[in-house]
Amino acid sequence: MHVQDTHWSAAPLASAGRTGGGRAAPLRVDAQRNLEHVLRAAREVFGELGYGAPMEDVARRARVGVGTVYRRFPSKDVLVRRIAEEETARLTEQARTALGQEDEPWSALSRFLRTSVASGAGRLLPPQVLRVGVAEEGGAPAADEARVPQQRSQAGAGELRLVDGGEPGTAALLEVVGRLVERARAAGELRADVSVSDVLLVIATAAPSLPDAAQQAAASARLLDILLEGLRSRPV
Repeated sequence: MHVQDTHWSAAPLASAGRTGGGRAAPLRVDAQRNLEHVLRAAREVFGELGYGAPMEDVARRARVGVGTVYRRFPSKDVLVRRIAEEETARLTEQARTALGQEDEPWSALSRFLRTSVASGAGRLLPPQVLRVGVAEEGGAPAADEARVPQQRSQAGAGELRLVDGGEPGTAALLEVVGRLVERARAAGELRADVSVSDVLLVIATAAPSLPDAAQQAAASARLLDILLEGLRSRPV
């Protein structure tokens, strides 16, 4: 996954088709079809090239003019936020499903990882969620990092850390994945030093973007098997 910083603002998402009274106006059939094409193309392009990919690439993949993209999404940041929010919600639902349908802690965590990697959602995590952070003096995390569940308390320079920057849906995702991590750790099946950031890193990196779908699926499954073995605790 690519996590280029797009410098998106914290402003609420502009909603396509909003009326002056704030209610969503129904889109014409052709406009709705174009919107669906743009969203599908954006997921594909950003998944392959990262959020740094230009809007022209999205328009080309959607087979519409770039003006059509900008009519629906007045800036690239708005489109990025829309895609990232959808994928965050998707990952959160996958985690909740694993929690609700698997009694064994390790089975729940591994099911979540396998489902998420197979769906490719990890390639579209919000670009500000995973950061390489440097611990402050004394090892104390920054204020925003302290809110993230299951973060390792002592982080060295250059360690990957989670940041809840307030993006919509991020807190819910971190909370439910934190529950998966805590259950597997308490059962003695997950290495004690594995955190939520490590689990999300697995999701983000175990789904390489390859031109052939069959090769991509095989590579993802093989890589995930190796990574899962690395996450499991071992008898001393």
